[in-house]
Amino acid sequence: MTYLETQYFGFNRILLLALGLWPYEQSIFVRLQLILLYSILISFIIFQFTAFVTLKCSVQIVIEICSNAFFFIICILKYNAFSFNLNTVKHLLELLQHIHDELRDKDEVAIIENYWIIANRVNGILALLGLLACSSPLCLPYIVDTIYFTNESQSSPSLHITTEYFIDKERYSFFIRLHSNAAIFISLTALIAPGTMNIMYFIHVCGMFKIASYRIEQAMAKVNLETNKTKGRNMVHIGIIYAVDMHRKAMHMIQLLMSALNMSIFIFFMTAVISASLNLFRIFQEITSGCNIKKLILPSLFLTVIYVYLLLANIMAQQITDHNNDVFVTAYSVQWYEAPVHIQKLILFLLQRGTKHYYVILGGLFVACLEGFGTLITSSVSYFTFIYSTNRI
Repeated sequence: MTYLETQYFGFNRILLLALGLWPYEQSIFVRLQLILLYSILISFIIFQFTAFVTLKCSVQIVIEICSNAFFFIICILKYNAFSFNLNTVKHLLELLQHIHDELRDKDEVAIIENYWIIANRVNGILALLGLLACSSPLCLPYIVDTIYFTNESQSSPSLHITTEYFIDKERYSFFIRLHSNAAIFISLTALIAPGTMNIMYFIHVCGMFKIASYRIEQAMAKVNLETNKTKGRNMVHIGIIYAVDMHRKAMHMIQLLMSALNMSIFIFFMTAVISASLNLFRIFQEITSGCNIKKLILPSLFLTVIYVYLLLANIMAQQITDHNNDVFVTAYSVQWYEAPVHIQKLILFLLQRGTKHYYVILGGLFVACLEGFGTLITSSVSYFTFIYSTNRI
């Protein structure tokens, strides 16, 4: 794993090491690090729900607490899904290295490396957005106080996260803020690190589909029955076999990844939709009731992070579907009719497999694609409408 780790996975390695999730570094110290980060996240969620003990429950309080807590729950779900599947992550990394080592054609190497470059650029953009998201809860309260409360004493601007630690909040305010800020930073990192790693996997699979298409084109380009009939047939036959083998390996990788994360991602999506609905309601309520700018920071941040994450996940799944379809479009578009009969039978076999589109399906119910993203947005808006209508009764 030395070559790929240094050349293309350095950024992913740093992020996963920060969370104790890099599969090649699992020492006792890393285990303790994992326990510490889990403890910070879980305790912060618990201290949010303990607010129900001391506060008088109302619909407003319930929505405010749940909208915040559910965001941290989806972060810990993502963290948990990755930490419990480190063997699968390691196996996939080894498969990537093995597939790269098998490539001999310089054009095929150029194709897969081009896809890795694209993946690193996407991850770089996500890292910048993640840094901005992590710094927003820390900086925006001070900026808002500077702009709107210049004549008031605001010694410790804070985020509006309702918690109950059962201690003196004024005396231990520094430690409370430290705990909340650490939980936000860990949560956002827990979304970005596994997410960027999954992007590397998905885009690499797209590159493998592209190589399969390239091999079909190159194989059919070698059809030359007039000059060397036997040799031409053999080269075409071998080329088609290599193309089918690459397609099979790509399908195996995506199925291996989805089988490990399938149910956890499905639960993540459903929880994210609920969290988005609650935060959408909070934003709408604040805007209609006077627009306290500081109270808009967190729900706006959480809603944006959720929608961007869901969008990227569905775009990646859509790319898998499109690249898989391109393999069969290529098989249909080449001059297969000029090939020998037994080669035509191989092409026909490919075309028959292409009659049924492949989709990334989560939990056996949800189809991940751009249309699926629209469904998720519609669902979150529908739940928001329901909460708003029932709250007015």
